[in-house]
Amino acid sequence: MSYPRLVQNLIEQLTQLPGVGRRSAERMVFWFLDNSAEQSREFSESIIRLKEGLMFCKECNNLSESEVCLICENPARDHKTICVVEDHKHLLAIEKTGMYKGLYHVLLGPISPAEGRGPDDLKVHTLINRVRAGDVKEVVIATDPDTEGEMTAIHLTNELKPLGVKVSRIGVGIPMGSSVEYVDASTLAMSMISRREIVQHENSECIDSFTR
Repeated sequence: MSYPRLVQNLIEQLTQLPGVGRRSAERMVFWFLDNSAEQSREFSESIIRLKEGLMFCKECNNLSESEVCLICENPARDHKTICVVEDHKHLLAIEKTGMYKGLYHVLLGPISPAEGRGPDDLKVHTLINRVRAGDVKEVVIATDPDTEGEMTAIHLTNELKPLGVKVSRIGVGIPMGSSVEYVDASTLAMSMISRREIVQHENSECIDSFTR
């Protein structure tokens, strides 16, 4: 069956969304058609407002509707502890555990030589500046326990240790090669509780050579 061009165009657009196949896209299109024009208009306007209204928090790079996100401006949070995550989905996963009460720093990705992404492409320098400028006592590194996440953790440790701040790594419960985003809340909570301080190794030159 051949759909009208307008229907076909929207189906092709929707299949670009993560996890959306052609059948799901077709159902979405007919949902729009079955509902009022006003509902469809509100849906499309919400997407536009999402793109135009959100920004990165100037302190931690979290998604925010204002210059400073709700977490950073909350006086009840522990402003002496910063948890470093790769992206916003990881931040939300940790928040859902309810076990962590400090601040965050979103790197917007891990160090990845395969993709040509080094520390200068991430928000590493802003993290260093936060530690230098503030009264930070501990930085918790919560990057993924895979090759890229571990490489990022080592580089951050080498940068942070000379500043005299305690550097710890989320610990027990998260298997190697997994993603923080998909770890269940109880396992992630245990990882935060059992985090360990990172000891800087003398033999980290081979890994750190890319990050310089």
